[in-house]
Amino acid sequence: MFKKLKEERTLVMVKPDGVKRGLVGEIVKRIEQRGLKLIALEMFQATKEDIEKHYSTSEENLKNMGGKLVSTCEKYNIDMIKEFGTSDPVKLGALVHSWLGEYLTSGPMVKMVVQGILAVEMVRKLAGNTMPAQAEMGTIRGDFSVDSGIIANTQRRAVRNVVHASGNVAEAEFEIGLWFKSDEIHSYKRAEEEIMF
Repeated sequence: MFKKLKEERTLVMVKPDGVKRGLVGEIVKRIEQRGLKLIALEMFQATKEDIEKHYSTSEENLKNMGGKLVSTCEKYNIDMIKEFGTSDPVKLGALVHSWLGEYLTSGPMVKMVVQGILAVEMVRKLAGNTMPAQAEMGTIRGDFSVDSGIIANTQRRAVRNVVHASGNVAEAEFEIGLWFKSDEIHSYKRAEEEIMF
């Protein structure tokens, strides 16, 4: 059991805004300083088809995405019908999904597999809240982005939040399999592994 926790894997992607701003090295540095190790790393250009495989267009996922837009509109008293032509969470989710596709194909990204003790949870802590305006200082998003859902939504674009990190172990396994072939993932021991854990 403990060995499995030590070898947990997660997917991290530095999004186009993070790459264009020269933050790849800083993000890798924070991951490695935490005691996690990179076991795969590549710069690539995503296609719309890649993004559709990564972010499902299932009704459930679109409803979830749209629900976040509904909540944001309600919080800021935005008239969804006037602003977006609908209040249907699935239709709103389709809008958000299209904005996400445009954002993630707007430039190169860097994808990596990170391994270590509770890697999914650790990387999520390092990344910070998905909404950068709500992310704590000291996190990647809190230090390098000030974007918010309401600004992004009214500008008809995705939130620019620098980095993607898998949300749970099952999601990480799916995403790693989607973005990497098994022979692209490496195994090695970091020098301090026996000292740290």
